[in-house]
Amino acid sequence: MSTSARLTDADALELYCEASIHELGRMAFARCAELHPEPYRTYVVDRNINHANVCTARCIFCNFYRQPGDREAYILSYEEIGRKIEELLAIGGTQVLLQGGLVPDEQHPSGQGRPFQWYLDLLRFIQQHYPTIHIHAFSPPEIWAFHQVFRLPLRDVLQRLHEAGLATIPGGGGEILVDRVRGKIGHGKTMTDEWLAVMREAHRLGMKTSCTMMFGHIETWPERIEHLRRLRDLQDETGGFTAFIHWPFQPEGTPLGRWKQPATAPIQNPRSKIQNSRPAPDGEHLFLADANEYLRLLAVARLYLDNIPNIQSSWVTMGPKIGQLALFFGANDMGSVMMEENVVSAAGTTFRLDEAEIRWLITDAGWTAQQRDQYYRPVDAARRPGRLPLARGHG
Repeated sequence: MSTSARLTDADALELYCEASIHELGRMAFARCAELHPEPYRTYVVDRNINHANVCTARCIFCNFYRQPGDREAYILSYEEIGRKIEELLAIGGTQVLLQGGLVPDEQHPSGQGRPFQWYLDLLRFIQQHYPTIHIHAFSPPEIWAFHQVFRLPLRDVLQRLHEAGLATIPGGGGEILVDRVRGKIGHGKTMTDEWLAVMREAHRLGMKTSCTMMFGHIETWPERIEHLRRLRDLQDETGGFTAFIHWPFQPEGTPLGRWKQPATAPIQNPRSKIQNSRPAPDGEHLFLADANEYLRLLAVARLYLDNIPNIQSSWVTMGPKIGQLALFFGANDMGSVMMEENVVSAAGTTFRLDEAEIRWLITDAGWTAQQRDQYYRPVDAARRPGRLPLARGHG
């Protein structure tokens, strides 16, 4: 098999199942060096502000959400969000990642309702008081909920959010883009085509987005490749994804973490007569991913996603050393300093790094550390942190 041509799904599955981790790392590192010959590797200083934990979805992999009316449910005020942004600015941060639960207006914990205008006014509040901050906000499930609950066309939702200050959209809620999986783990959340529809419409409007994958639960190896294919196909169509980020499911305290345990017997690799020494997920049992699985999938993603320019390391879930090693398996970016993180930490992840530690990990690996903005431009070369103009004339 040659990887000089575009990988097919069968090629990617064969590499994932049969190539040694050393071979995968070598191939992915070479490909990353072609795409990113610059002498630096990047990171961003931002803050993940979860403006609400109340949510009507019933995702069994999540330990963060609370039902409407729960005594632990919260929705932050504009002033509380403003204080968090001020703390971010004090350490040289350039953007906020703003995400929350799915909060239909009629189920606001206060009982007073929260119309679409609340979200528009929040964006305007940030733009007015913190004009240098880039707003990277509202994942596809949130935007799809706006579309459904407020009975607005999807395009209108996105246009109005952008006009109010939304610059780019995070890839949250991607999980596995296969309906069999989504139907079991994400009750009340977007299905595959709905998630992709939000991203497609955003890209058509000229907005950039990231894309993600949460793996290592009940999906099979072929379904991981199917997820990558759906992303690559949309990128061929629109070119709007700036980066891919994947991380393993964090099971602690979640209903999914109590799923049936995986089969332990080795299986016959469907593409080879060689007996595979690793058990494989069968789609019916929980198959938690370790560092080996994370790095293997990272390398295959770098080789397969030939049209998505950037891949982030997930040190938040994997820890600093595996996060650093990811730079040798296809990642060109160390992701965010992540001044605040509440979702995966609710499921047991506790890794924290400040900017100095991230810079050290990059330089220790042999590159110069370079702070970037959300468009992957070096901060000192960018004209100004903020949003690109909305493209016009797209269908």
